[in-house]
Amino acid sequence: MKVLFMGTPDFAAAALSRIAESGYEVVGAVTQPDKPKGRGMTMLPPPVKVAAQELGVPVLQPERLREGQFTPCLEQLKPDVIVVAAYGKLLPEYILSYPRYGCINIHASLLPRWRGAAPIQRCIMAGDRISGVTTMQMDAGLDTGDMLEAAQTPITDTDNFESLHDRLAELGAELIVSTLRGIESGTLKPTPQPEEGITYAEKIGKDDIRIDLSLPARQLVDIIRGLSPVPLARVRCRGRLLKLVSAGLSPHTDANAEVGEVISLDGGAIHIRVGDGAIAVTELVPEGKKRMRASDFINGRGITVGDVLTGDGE
Repeated sequence: MKVLFMGTPDFAAAALSRIAESGYEVVGAVTQPDKPKGRGMTMLPPPVKVAAQELGVPVLQPERLREGQFTPCLEQLKPDVIVVAAYGKLLPEYILSYPRYGCINIHASLLPRWRGAAPIQRCIMAGDRISGVTTMQMDAGLDTGDMLEAAQTPITDTDNFESLHDRLAELGAELIVSTLRGIESGTLKPTPQPEEGITYAEKIGKDDIRIDLSLPARQLVDIIRGLSPVPLARVRCRGRLLKLVSAGLSPHTDANAEVGEVISLDGGAIHIRVGDGAIAVTELVPEGKKRMRASDFINGRGITVGDVLTGDGE
């Protein structure tokens, strides 16, 4: 079976490597163009390009796919199936219908929950206790295709975006190999997605990172975990930006404190009054500084009891 792979970030690179290591003929890896990053605006390749080059897989980085512009590549490579994982663009119909076995997507959620661009962040932010990966037969919709296989994993209280992402990437890599084998053998039967339980994982934006400290403590902790280590939830203290890396529920309460007020610095954590109790911030990134423990920030007199944090960080 000839496999053409389409993907861009680390999540996709794990799947590409596993497919190649499992003996499939990967005829090419299609990924987004290199982009400038950092202060020096150095051109950096996407993770899938790096992985493909290490595997000896030809790399293609088309600027556009519409109006049949990718047809010559398809006719040259003649893939039996196209595997797609976080490629970054919707595929036009002529690509979806080209391979014998169609296009198979690896999606980082248990569909139909969390269709869309940011399923890993959104499931943590929403307080979900379980996540997973679904392989599906792609159609013209946004993650609406028939499901092929799924695998799940619990979301623990210590998970953040990074840890769940890495676990789902490995789960997805295992699942796509199983799916390809099922397609080859003819044992997989596509299942339409249920009409109930559909939710959408919109891309994380500025409004998401400006947290509202009047929300319940549990909800705030989940939001902070879902946005860590990037892009990070943000507040302001003494007019300066604070990015929150990790936080938990605080045992401290002070009904007389205002929302956002620091009510304790016990245990080297910053205990902040919120909607229905308090949260304890244990790690953060102060404006202009590197990531640090809350205890070091406290010792540097960056914050004190009585300070009031506002959720209008940008």
